[in-house]
Formats: sequence, C-alpha cells, structure tokens
Amino acid sequence: RAMATSLLRVAPPEKLLRPLAVPERLLLGPGPSNVPPRVRAAGARQLLGHMHPEVLQVMDEIKAGIQYAFQTRNRLTLATSGSGHSAMEAALLNLLEQGDSVLVAINGIWGQRAAEIARRLGAKVYELLKPPGKYFTPRDIEQGLVQHKPLVLFITHGESSTGVLQPLEGLGELCHRHGCLLLVDAVASLGGAPIFMDQQEIDVLYSGSQKVLNAPPGSAPISFSERARAPGSDTGPTAPSCARGCLTWGWSSLWRRRWVQGKPTTTTTTEQGQREDTALCNWRCAWAALDARERTLPSVMLSPGTVLGSAGAVALKKARLPTITTVRVPQGYDWKDITAFLMDKHGMEIAGGLGPTVGKVLRIGLMGCNSTSGNVERVLGALRDALQRCHRSRL
Repeated sequence: RAMATSLLRVAPPEKLLRPLAVPERLLLGPGPSNVPPRVRAAGARQLLGHMHPEVLQVMDEIKAGIQYAFQTRNRLTLATSGSGHSAMEAALLNLLEQGDSVLVAINGIWGQRAAEIARRLGAKVYELLKPPGKYFTPRDIEQGLVQHKPLVLFITHGESSTGVLQPLEGLGELCHRHGCLLLVDAVASLGGAPIFMDQQEIDVLYSGSQKVLNAPPGSAPISFSERARAPGSDTGPTAPSCARGCLTWGWSSLWRRRWVQGKPTTTTTTEQGQREDTALCNWRCAWAALDARERTLPSVMLSPGTVLGSAGAVALKKARLPTITTVRVPQGYDWKDITAFLMDKHGMEIAGGLGPTVGKVLRIGLMGCNSTSGNVERVLGALRDALQRCHRSRL
C-alpha cells in the first residue's frame, strides 16, 4: 500500500472530500423542471442486475406509460438513454440513409438542429422556413411536399426557443397522401399540450424526460409506427425505415434487444425513476394537468407581458406554447441582468432566448408539477422586483 501511495502524483480533490450540497431552486425555465418527491425517491433506490426479472417488469411498465402518454399502440415504443437530442438523432438515423430527401420545417432552433443532423447523415435536406413566432399551415406543408417530394417531414410540436405550439391536425394524413413519413419533436410539449399519435397519424414521435414529465435528464421516450417500421407495405409509402438498419449499433441492435425482444442490457436508477415518472404522467400530465393548465393559461400568457411592459413574442394566442411563455425583453434592460437577479435574489430560474431569439426574449416555463397558480404569482412578483432593482438604460 505504501508503494502504491508513493506512485500517486495527483492529489485527491479537496472539494470531493466534502458532502455534496445542492441548493433549493424553483426551475421555471425551458427545462429542466423540478422533480416530484416520488420520482426522486425512485432514483435513490438500490440498483438491480440487468438480468433480474424485476427489471423487465419495470421496462414493460415504462413502455405502457409511454404508450399512454403518446396515445399510441405502437409496438416499437421505448425510452432511449440520453436527452431529447438523442431521440432526435435516433429518429433521423433510423429513418434516413445517404441520399434520402427530408423536408425540415424550421421556425426555431430545433428545426435547425434536425437539419444539421440530417446533413451529417448525407441526406438531401430541404428547408421550409418561418420567422420566429410563426407556425406552419397545412397549405405551407403541402406546398413543400409537392415541391420537394421528401421521404420524411420533420416538424417541432413545441418550439421552446420561440414559444410556438405547432398545430398537428391533418399533417399526418397530408404526409401519407404524398408518400412521406411524419416525424414530430414533442420534447417541450408532451404532457402540457394535447397530442394523439395514432389519431394524428404521426409516424415517429419523441420527447424528453426533464421538461413537462418532471424526471431527471437522461431518458427520451420515442415511438415508431408500423408504417415507419415496414416501408413499401400496402399501408405505407416506399420510404426509409428502422427496419432497414441504421448507422450505429447503439440505436439499432441495442434497441431491439432491450425493448422489442425483451432482453435487458443494462439497468440504472434512471429507469426506476422513469417508471415512477410515467406512473405520475398517467394521472397528472396527460389529462388532469391539461385541464388545470387551461385554467392558469390566461394569467400565464398575459401577466408576464403586463408586468414587463412588453409584448409576448407569439402574437396569435392559439399558437402559444402553454409550457413555455416567451416575452420580449423590456426596452433598456439586459436579459442577463434579469435572469441573474431572479437566480441570486429569488432562487428562481428563468431563461433568455435561444437560437433565433437570443437577446430578444425571456422564456418562462411552467411544466408538470411546477404549473401552479402559486408559482405564477411567485415569478410575477420576482419580475416586478427585477424591474425595480435592475439597471435600465434610458438610451
């Protein structure tokens, strides 16, 4: 032991010798959101071996919970290990091959990210563009489908960088009529805005754990329709599919072993937390919380703009994302001063803009268990305080 110690040249970090201290903060940004006690408790439980039968049971329950939240009966429904970005990449990897065409609807940063990933895959990327704060109409989509004849259409349901909620009604039927698969990003909207995967004929749908679902980051639910899995059938177009294989082992064989064939490969407390999260989603996030969110929606949408003396970034009310409110930064103020003041003086997180809205808006998130009238009043009071005490330029 003495000899081994004498070989050490890097001292143990002093900070790691002290217990971890995590401050209590109210997370009212675009994600992550606060985690309910039941989910936190699941993450603290002991690990199980990946071959234990209890692990398969947990995975089955997670799958059933995702199917309920998505409102789908798709057999290929699972949770990827990673963030919402991982699900975006997994979806595109399994749907596109080099030379395939994809139409990406871009009205914020997430469409931009999807287009970038598709280009790296060697796909032919066509962009359908709208300015921040606007959404796509069926006519916009159909024009793009007719012009570019893509195999896949990517569209974001809840664009968290701009605060836009994209209407989905009719888009699935429209895509299928033109021989195209519909891929939808619902990372910022699932559990906070109605979505019906089967009824809306969505072929691939994914979300993330750390936003409205109120779970720790690191898990991303995703589902593939039978049309997406079996291209060229009587019910589907000749299009790419995860059935044709994909570029990475982790997003293909690992999925099938773990979720379809029922052969677990790993287990973590993340899965146990995901199980509790989907259990809570069944009674809180899906419908009951939607009803409650509708009652608080008017004050959430209007009050921040009233307090800040500036307009919301999304003019049309029906296009406003209920989970994330975007308000223009008041004239003369620096958004960084406002967000830093709320963090330092009120223990509260809100965020500035992202992508095309950087420096232009404040983003206020009310997701899952954080969607309470008490939190609405708390953030409004903190914003009033910030306007009084933060520096304002008169120029």
